[in-house]
Amino acid sequence: MNVLTTIKIRRAVIVLFLFAGISFGQTSDYAAKQSALVTAFEVNGLKVIVKRRAAAPTVAAGLFIRGGSTTIDEKTAGIDNLMLNSAIEAGRQFPRQMVRREIARTGSSISAGVTRDFSVVALASTRQSFDRVWAIFTDVMLTPAFGPDDVERNRQLILTSLKNSELDPDAALQNLTERTLYAGHPYANDPSGTVANVSSFSIDDLKRRHRELMQTSRLLLVVVGDLDAVKVRSLVTASFGKLPKGDYRPAKLPSLDFSKPTLDTVRRSIPTNYIQGIFSAPPLSSTDMFAMTVATEILKSRVFEEVRNRRSLSYAPDAFLREQGVNIGGIYVTAVDANQAIRVMLGEIARLKAEPISETELEGIAGFYLTSHYLEQETNAAQAATLARYELIGGGWRRSFDLLEGVRNVTAEDVTAVANKYIGNIRFAFVGDPSAADRSIFLQK
Repeated sequence: MNVLTTIKIRRAVIVLFLFAGISFGQTSDYAAKQSALVTAFEVNGLKVIVKRRAAAPTVAAGLFIRGGSTTIDEKTAGIDNLMLNSAIEAGRQFPRQMVRREIARTGSSISAGVTRDFSVVALASTRQSFDRVWAIFTDVMLTPAFGPDDVERNRQLILTSLKNSELDPDAALQNLTERTLYAGHPYANDPSGTVANVSSFSIDDLKRRHRELMQTSRLLLVVVGDLDAVKVRSLVTASFGKLPKGDYRPAKLPSLDFSKPTLDTVRRSIPTNYIQGIFSAPPLSSTDMFAMTVATEILKSRVFEEVRNRRSLSYAPDAFLREQGVNIGGIYVTAVDANQAIRVMLGEIARLKAEPISETELEGIAGFYLTSHYLEQETNAAQAATLARYELIGGGWRRSFDLLEGVRNVTAEDVTAVANKYIGNIRFAFVGDPSAADRSIFLQK
């Protein structure tokens, strides 16, 4: 997306905020109303969350597999990626051609993805086609065919993606960040896999892994759409509810190392330098996340104004906050004059820590963020993903509805406090010309 488009979107969202803010102000019981739409229950140890959206024309569902990187090791990293993407090709009752024909005919989708905290197989369909797509979904997940052609095709797709990831500077920057930041941590086991691993997995390996994961204690099912929870319970009881329960318990993740600032570099002959700095962040379950969210949005706005608009040092400087089991935030920039760009960005961090923000800036940024967030939550798929993320790593699905009030109640003092508590000892990754980086600037505490 180019900057002009970004600016247009920001203006449009600000206009929407002028109206949406009125709505937010009139819904102090927002969390209670949203929670009332959700029904949660268990079927033979499988947690199921159903959010009913009356009259919604589509349905989204996700079967989430707990554990992510904690359930694999150096030799098995990537097996879930290959196994899940191969599984959804065909099942015992629905061969590949039938799966593809029915998915195309109904305008539906079934897809798979992996993260360091969990994996997921998701479906999206119209309400009218849901029963048919659910039958395909359960067939490919419970009795996948793992045909040799399907496995090999997905293997080559994943290998191509892995090999290309070092060619793109942004992807290389992300790889360098993860190699250094996650060294010695369970997150070092990249669920996307390695070329060596993905090349070596056999079909028997995939079948064995599928049996390991298909235990109800490892699974979470989230469904959002105009569906009655009683109907969903009946569907789950007849399908996933028959799986063995198992005894999976999530492992506690250790903290990441932010004891000192670091700078790791990779030399590339490219016109500009790609830089990312990572700092610690509160977990999704912490009340500090509300203030940290606002602090990050303020930092994002300020570095964009200072680095791009006023000094023309970079096209798209950014600040971000992730939502993962061991959480992080960061800054990002591409710049020919890397030292000047980072000096300005670190100056904005120091300002955020030292100077209380005005009420006007606080209200504007918080409102802008909330409007953007709830616009993103308009789809069933986005709501299903949010419910699952909070259930798996955020202290429970109910907390997903606390964001509105939590962000609105953040004070200037809260922002200063979290900035000082979490943003420091930044771990920098640098792709470009390492001689262009003044370490005395990057390694400030």
